[in-house]
Amino acid sequence: MKLQFMLAPLENVSDNALRELCFRHGADLTFTAMSRLSGLAAKNANTGKKIEILNGVPTQIQLAAQKENDLASFLGWFEPAKGFAGFNFNIGCPSPQYMKQGLGCAMMKRLSKLNRMMGLVKSHGYACSVKMRLGMNLFEKQNKVYLNVIKGVDADFFIVHARHGAERYDSPPDYSIFPECVATGKDIIANGNVDSPEKVALMRDMGVKGVMIGRAAVCDPGIFGRLKGLGEPDAAALRNEYLVLAGKYGTSNKLRNIVLKRLGQSDVIESETAEMG
Repeated sequence: MKLQFMLAPLENVSDNALRELCFRHGADLTFTAMSRLSGLAAKNANTGKKIEILNGVPTQIQLAAQKENDLASFLGWFEPAKGFAGFNFNIGCPSPQYMKQGLGCAMMKRLSKLNRMMGLVKSHGYACSVKMRLGMNLFEKQNKVYLNVIKGVDADFFIVHARHGAERYDSPPDYSIFPECVATGKDIIANGNVDSPEKVALMRDMGVKGVMIGRAAVCDPGIFGRLKGLGEPDAAALRNEYLVLAGKYGTSNKLRNIVLKRLGQSDVIESETAEMG
């Protein structure tokens, strides 16, 4: 079975330059950094810039959303660019600030609302996926809230980050949940430290449709091709390629510095390149 390899939505780094770099080196689908739907509905310029697709790279736009009126307003004027591959609802962000506002993990039990928003997106003819965790906390994980979401929501595919919302990135992901997710019959994408051929083989054996790679791709944008067996590009060449793309798309110095500080390294500072889900 041919797996799909996806670049995760990464706060502060998932711009056009990094997405194109990863696509050139084996990523099949990329995602914008998470954007607040409220800002998009209000036509906030900074928020709108986060969802720009300038290069035709297959990209889903990730939304932090909870209000159907905001979604209807945004979809009323949204015009997809070349490369646009649909929307992704983030219901996995573990940030306490987001959860207090009813966003991120706090949306995992609001299936009716999520389905209504999903229906709005699909009524415009756009694909729609979900990125999620295993619940807000261990209790929700133990009560298999994640299975309720997968069974009860009409998404094109589900990206399942194998941690619950109270776990940090140094907590080991729980891959044991993937077989039961796959058993629902829905298309499952595995997320959470999938960064070696052995882990990819494990995911394939479990029956997932793809894997999503986040922070490891900032250190090694060539990881997608390497995991596909297509070779391993030189880190210096990747840095140079990134700099050319960053110049082409006007990547801010802040974003450039975050990527360049990590590219070719073996670790990523969580607060700078967090996967918001």
